[in-house]
Amino acid sequence: MLKVLVFMPVMGAGLVAILPNRLAGWMWRLALLFALAGLGYALWLAANFDPLGPAIQMHESRPWNVRLGSYFALGIDGISLAMVLLSALLTLIAVLVSRRMEAGKRLYFTLVLLLESAMFGVFTARDWSLFYVFWEATLLPLFFLIDRLGGPNRQRAALNFFLYTLGGSVFMLVALLFLYDAAPGHSFAMADMAAGGRELPLKTQLLIFAGLFIGFGVKMPVFPLHGWLPLAHVEAPSPVSILLSGVLLKMGAYGLIRATETLPAALLATQDWLAMLGFFSLLYGGILAWRQQDLKAMVAYSSISHMGVVLLGIATLNVTGLTGAVMQMVAHGLTAGLLFMIVGLLYQRTHSRDLADYGSLLGRAPRFAFFVAFALLAAIGLPGSAGFIAELHVLIGGFGSWGGWVLIICLGMLIGAAYGLRVIGRLCQKGEPMALGDMTRTELSAAVILALCIVFLGLWPAPLLTLVAGSVAQVGHLFGT
Repeated sequence: MLKVLVFMPVMGAGLVAILPNRLAGWMWRLALLFALAGLGYALWLAANFDPLGPAIQMHESRPWNVRLGSYFALGIDGISLAMVLLSALLTLIAVLVSRRMEAGKRLYFTLVLLLESAMFGVFTARDWSLFYVFWEATLLPLFFLIDRLGGPNRQRAALNFFLYTLGGSVFMLVALLFLYDAAPGHSFAMADMAAGGRELPLKTQLLIFAGLFIGFGVKMPVFPLHGWLPLAHVEAPSPVSILLSGVLLKMGAYGLIRATETLPAALLATQDWLAMLGFFSLLYGGILAWRQQDLKAMVAYSSISHMGVVLLGIATLNVTGLTGAVMQMVAHGLTAGLLFMIVGLLYQRTHSRDLADYGSLLGRAPRFAFFVAFALLAAIGLPGSAGFIAELHVLIGGFGSWGGWVLIICLGMLIGAAYGLRVIGRLCQKGEPMALGDMTRTELSAAVILALCIVFLGLWPAPLLTLVAGSVAQVGHLFGT
């Protein structure tokens, strides 16, 4: 069943690629159809997933390279299913708001669907070699999306992204090879490598974990491995930024959770260090976001801050904190997706991302102003939003691990509130009138979908919490929680 999910977007990409030029108007419709099909199939998987059932469900495995102990193994648990649903939804949104794209539309829609397929592969792989292949497969579509369709500095941004990600992947590959050597029967299966990894001496676990952390930390990204992110976001087409921030960053956090299952002793030994890195990312990203005049750069730096919260949740090593981390991954994906979508649509109309140019937004385009304010309030964790539930879980989990030191985390979160309120205040000021058309029906529909998801999970988080409870409990059990 899962291979249908993984390869369905590839079929769509192939059809878009061979579509005759006289039917160029159908490229968007065809991509939208396959994005809808991907979301529909993901929802069907969710409907058939049993939160009280086995840890890994819908498992399928075929020999891939028997001599190396590598298998084309797919399966989902609650965490991976949540990421699959997020990927499918944000891909649909990215395609939906790309209706007006003219230049390079064949290349764009082909690469977006290939990227969706690779993301599905990362979140469903149950073999580390397959995980690595899909992990690297996300690199090529993103590189060409930025390099060919990005802004004026797109080539430098694409090269930075490529080198950072590839460099991190080298460390991850070396770490996986060490784990492979330790696995019973020399297998790349996640279960086998986890069993072997837990039996390794602490020093060996620490070395392996360091390699994995560099690979996953670059993708999240966490301070100080974030250098590629701001430029990539600024230069990438805005729909691509939706996927880059909404899903690609979550791949790093997802991989780190899987590493937690594999090397628990290393996580216990580095718990406080991870917490400090998470706090610095939270603080650093918030301060730089507050200083930005470029709206897209502001959202990019805010993503670093929010992923710091995710790292803090993982570092708690307890069920509540880990639940908050997964919740924050989903909440930030929805919020960042909405923010990048709105900023991109505004840039299409005004060719400006300077905050100073949007003082008259409330009067000229009230729909845009409303959704910018809504997304920023959701980003700072306003009660009633998904981010509030996520941050509350992280803080409670943090209190269980570090006691009163969690107050420092609260101060870091307050800085995040500062940049959001600064932008909202700017929208309410008088400014030079702009010739700006408000959101179209298609754009409004996309914004409403994301806003409803944010509010739904903020007011009724039970479905998501129930979905991930079993998987999170399994990880927490390794640390006695």
